[in-house]
Amino acid sequence: MGAAGAFAFTALPNASATPSASAVIAEVYGGGGNSGATLTRDFVELGNAGSAAYDLSGYSVQYLPGTPSAGSAWQVTALTGAIAPGARYLVGEGTGSGGTTALPTPDATGSIAMSATSGTIALVSGTAALTCKTAADCAADPNIVDLAGYGTAVVREGSGPAAGASNTAAVARADSLSDTDDNAADFTSGTPTPVNSAGQTPGSGDGGGDGGGDGGSPTDPGTVRVHDIQGTTRLSPYAGQTVTRVPGIVTGVRVSGSLGYWIQDPTPDTDPRTSEAVFVYTGSAKPAVAAGDSVLVTGKVTEYYPSSTSQSNTEIGGPTTTVLSSGNALPDAVALNATSVPDAYIPTASGGSIESLALQPAVYAQDFYESLEGMRVTFSDARVVGASDAYGELWVTVKPKENATARGGTLYSSYDQPNTGRIEVMSLDTASAFPAANVGDELSGVTTGPLDYSTYGGYNVQATQLGTLVDKGLKQEVTRRQKKDELAVATYNVENLDALDPQEKFDRLAEGVAVNLNSPDVVALEEIQDDNGATNDGTVTAEATLKRFTDAVRAAGGPAYKWRYISPTNNADGGEPGGNIRQVFLFNPKRVSFTDRKGGDATTATSVVKTRKGVQLTYSPGRIDPTSEAWANSRKPLVGEFTFQGEQVFVIANHFVSKGGDRPIHGRYQPPARSSETQRAAQAAEVNTFVKSLLAADRNARAVVLGDLNDYEFSPTVTALTAGKVLKPLITTLPAAERYTYVYDGNSQTLDHILTSPAVTSFDYDVVHLNAEFADQASDHDPQIVRIDLSKCRRR
Repeated sequence: MGAAGAFAFTALPNASATPSASAVIAEVYGGGGNSGATLTRDFVELGNAGSAAYDLSGYSVQYLPGTPSAGSAWQVTALTGAIAPGARYLVGEGTGSGGTTALPTPDATGSIAMSATSGTIALVSGTAALTCKTAADCAADPNIVDLAGYGTAVVREGSGPAAGASNTAAVARADSLSDTDDNAADFTSGTPTPVNSAGQTPGSGDGGGDGGGDGGSPTDPGTVRVHDIQGTTRLSPYAGQTVTRVPGIVTGVRVSGSLGYWIQDPTPDTDPRTSEAVFVYTGSAKPAVAAGDSVLVTGKVTEYYPSSTSQSNTEIGGPTTTVLSSGNALPDAVALNATSVPDAYIPTASGGSIESLALQPAVYAQDFYESLEGMRVTFSDARVVGASDAYGELWVTVKPKENATARGGTLYSSYDQPNTGRIEVMSLDTASAFPAANVGDELSGVTTGPLDYSTYGGYNVQATQLGTLVDKGLKQEVTRRQKKDELAVATYNVENLDALDPQEKFDRLAEGVAVNLNSPDVVALEEIQDDNGATNDGTVTAEATLKRFTDAVRAAGGPAYKWRYISPTNNADGGEPGGNIRQVFLFNPKRVSFTDRKGGDATTATSVVKTRKGVQLTYSPGRIDPTSEAWANSRKPLVGEFTFQGEQVFVIANHFVSKGGDRPIHGRYQPPARSSETQRAAQAAEVNTFVKSLLAADRNARAVVLGDLNDYEFSPTVTALTAGKVLKPLITTLPAAERYTYVYDGNSQTLDHILTSPAVTSFDYDVVHLNAEFADQASDHDPQIVRIDLSKCRRR
């Protein structure tokens, strides 16, 4: 299809244009690595029927499923270089587990898992993902240079899609590259015949499954270097191929977990995009090398994905290793600091994969780290921004001035500021104890090691030399006690507390309530489990759990709290199977009374009614619309009516659905989809509607909405919850550097909230930092509290 020209439509709305006299899609094969396939990889082959070179700079090949759904998106593989007159250009795509023969060396690489039998390929002038999903719409897109639909593809040119594609058959144009803008007529099926720009076919040249093999001496390096393997994108051009006698110096050895070692070429090339190091995966075999060994490695290049949405690690697997010498100096480490790491985080691809995009290490932090994959990196005197965990990991920042919190962390304040200075640190030294670091502590001196990538956190330093931990003395906070005329309401996620937990857990959580929160009048607890925790036997009551907890609070110097809750239907509210987590109200009967109105249960909704005595709940405690789809497999809000010094207060305790299923901010799909937001926004809308009904009945109603919302103050969830200005998020009343309740991957962020209705005008709000910043935690959440002087809250 030509890049320009008049579009003519047949009776069916099929894409059509002036036939191309230049660059066209020559062959399409989506069966690579499938059952019965010979080739290990999918491919798209382009051809140039013109008399001049065709420049592909800024172009892309894109793929759409044959029958696209509403959620389907075009996947993009960026192209570089040019197609010589009469030549071909090979784009390698997804690799399967089957097949025996590698493609010839691709001219461009992607990771699209194309269907063997039905799909659409477009050659596009541009790298932004197409948005058209019909033949007519695609025909009207001037950026589409050529298009090939096969199988039963909805998007195709002419009378129909090309027929005959399968696990063993490609669809291809005739050698003349004739293009009549009718896929059914222009393409025929046959054995896949991939050809790259060098004219190589499977089994010939560098692409023939033995990269760098030259029959030379076993102690002479082959022709392929590490930077050739790593390439200029996130994917190796040698993926699926065997490379021979790749030279390098061993820089680190991993003897637990994923076993293997890193090698780095001490003679780098001049391209800043190409890493000079690679991980050699030895499987179950303990590596028989040591740092400083000069080695030659023969093995198969693979892209290992720690998860379905992560980026990949380029590795050499099944290695044969020849040690040439030992005790060699290690290559110099690259410094990570505020100057070297870019401020922009990661490129985008309209939600698609960024793997095929050429790296821009001077522009994006994640590209910078990818260009150093496996290489020795170093930093000095770095502040800890994520405490040590049970897996021997911590987070530091190499940009000490980047969004610093008041207590030494790094604040996550918007989706477009994920903080590029954060880096995870692990240790390859399994003989020494990993330091127990808190936020604000310092890794003093030099930390050095290979740069790795993992599902949990992304890029990380596998330290061969770990700095010395300097304790900066971070202390747990203790909030002030409420005054006589102040109603103190708090929220605390106690992290799956059940009656079978050890007494130490009860005692520490209880101390947080009695001492650090200074015995609030009302406490909304999240993640209280039933009386036997994860034992999945139908138990739903939490009396034993709450008896142990309130006894522990009393022993820590707190009041004799009473409690209210509604037991969930067994296994209907999410969380740990059998655990039946729920929200619970604790209240101090010496200062506040609970108004009981019987009838509320797991599936019955409470509502607001106006009476001669004022507004009240139909059921207290009660649940907000518990049968709504918004609460499917999730905790339902608990609503209670309280009285303090003669004043009525409504409290709504929440625990919205988690972020499980969201794509990571460091993953290969950018920007990352936040699929869990949909349900949280629906939950927020339900609570917002309930609050509006309360305010419609009494515009001066005092309401406190609180709990673990599992979302940020700048999120669509909080926007939906506060719609119509019916609620004020109190986290926004704090200085920016204090707005956090949780620390994840070195980002201090807000997941827990307290919001109040407009009639609550006199208050004092505090997040009490006692868990999230510490290596030793009673819970992973920090509690928070609001003290309300109801006598000073003006009526409207």
